[in-house]
Amino acid sequence: MEAPLLDETVEGAVDYKGNPASRFNSGGWRSASIIIGVEIAERFALFGTSSNLINFLTDQLQQSTATAAKNVNAWSGTAALLPLLGAFLADCVLGQYRTIVLFTALYVLGLGLLALSAALPSLGISACQQTEKFLPCSPNLVQVILFFFSLYLVAFGKGGHEPCIQAFGADQFDEQHPEERKAKSSFFNWWYLGISFGTLSTLNIMSYVQENLSWSLGFGIPCIAMAFGFAVFLLGTRTYRFSNRGVEENPSVRIGRVFITAIKNWQVNSSEIAHEEETHGLLLHHNSKQLRFLDKALIVPNSLKEESQACSINDVEEAKAVLRLIPIWVTCLAFAIVLSQISTFFTKQGVTMDRSIVVGFEVPAASLQSFMSLTVIISLLIYDRTLIPTARKFTGKPSGITMLQRIGFGMLLSIICMVVAALVEVKRLKTAQEYGLVDLPKATIPLSIWWLVPQYVIFGVASTFTTVGLQEFFYDQIPSGLGSIGVSLYLSVFGIGSFLSSFLISAIEKLTSGDGKQSWFDNNLNKAHLDYFYWLLAGLSVVGLIAFLCLARTYIYTKGNTT
Repeated sequence: MEAPLLDETVEGAVDYKGNPASRFNSGGWRSASIIIGVEIAERFALFGTSSNLINFLTDQLQQSTATAAKNVNAWSGTAALLPLLGAFLADCVLGQYRTIVLFTALYVLGLGLLALSAALPSLGISACQQTEKFLPCSPNLVQVILFFFSLYLVAFGKGGHEPCIQAFGADQFDEQHPEERKAKSSFFNWWYLGISFGTLSTLNIMSYVQENLSWSLGFGIPCIAMAFGFAVFLLGTRTYRFSNRGVEENPSVRIGRVFITAIKNWQVNSSEIAHEEETHGLLLHHNSKQLRFLDKALIVPNSLKEESQACSINDVEEAKAVLRLIPIWVTCLAFAIVLSQISTFFTKQGVTMDRSIVVGFEVPAASLQSFMSLTVIISLLIYDRTLIPTARKFTGKPSGITMLQRIGFGMLLSIICMVVAALVEVKRLKTAQEYGLVDLPKATIPLSIWWLVPQYVIFGVASTFTTVGLQEFFYDQIPSGLGSIGVSLYLSVFGIGSFLSSFLISAIEKLTSGDGKQSWFDNNLNKAHLDYFYWLLAGLSVVGLIAFLCLARTYIYTKGNTT
């Protein structure tokens, strides 16, 4: 066997000095491992901040359960949509590396200010309760403003950091090299494994610190973890591969021009367009109506020749590839709505249940999210080392199953998760009635918190399939050069899902409260009906899955990739 050349370079990549990147001395698993390690620290910081956020809002800021849930969803949605901005800046202006550096610095700053807002006196209600026992107590307005400003600064920093660092990690592997392409497919599994490990560690540590020691320390430790990860990323600079597109026009600009040109051409006289299509033979009958619309960009009617120009066939095909992703994106929104319940209502359920392990020690309700992370870690190892090699023998595909098959199976599991969650909530409400605790919202219901574990475990397996599958799907199927935008599209699924969850909560609260009716989200969860809400989400998920399956059957993979 011929030995590999140590000075072999990677086409389209340079090192930190701007020289052609050496395959032996840059990129690959060495660089990707550093980046995965950085993301473990980032997940520790993020979930150390967000996983117990609903309890901070209800206990320290005295918000109602429904308001707190909506605020958590609004923040989560914003944090998941901002990557669209970060990805655009990375792909069109700054480049991935500079975007990561700039936004990670803002991320650290936001976490530091968040810790400061919790450390300042009089944020919580404890001091007020001691001195004004019989008067209503409100948090300090200035500190509340500082808290939310810091929280959204964290979201802004995450918006630039998250899509770029994942795409940057995937770019450490050469798509044209057989061995590196295979490693790149495994990268997404190990990436999610790493962030699940970071999430698992913070859920078991920070929820205890926040509830039993102090919130300022609970927010300060994540800041330190993020600062450490930032330092590690900078130290790895010498090992990275950087994309080198040369003088090629940015793909975002080219694709944007296709849509603009198609709209202009669509608005001119239809007979003139039809004549031009017939003359140039450009009408592609095998495309859907939506995709045929973009074919208009291939021609320029006489009336527009002075103000426009035709787009190339390659540009139009890239635009079509982006447009084909949208229906899949829409059908996954129900899965994202289900995910929003993990850190909100699932956690509030746990607060009402028996959390004792030994005398004097109670399990923090938010720490049950660690079962989801632990399940992801275990199931990813089984998936990558057992399931895929076995499936590969039957299908002949490098990845064993297609990306859309992987996503669809996880969506099915999310439906099962919501059915189980609804049944457990029925059990919790029935127990509260049996023991006469319906009118005692602060009382502990004699039902073990471990009843909630199955719904976390099931959704953990669902995430192994759907979440990781969506990551790879949007990164792989987006046109070359738009990796960051592909990742941000995947993240935006969960952003819009969070906003839809917030909208549903608001709408249902209005419909089910007032005129003596009991809201599904009553502050007294023993009188609420979260089980109804879970059944509703299960139904929406069924509709989403059916639509997804119909689309997946006709989807044509780009780049000749069916993995």
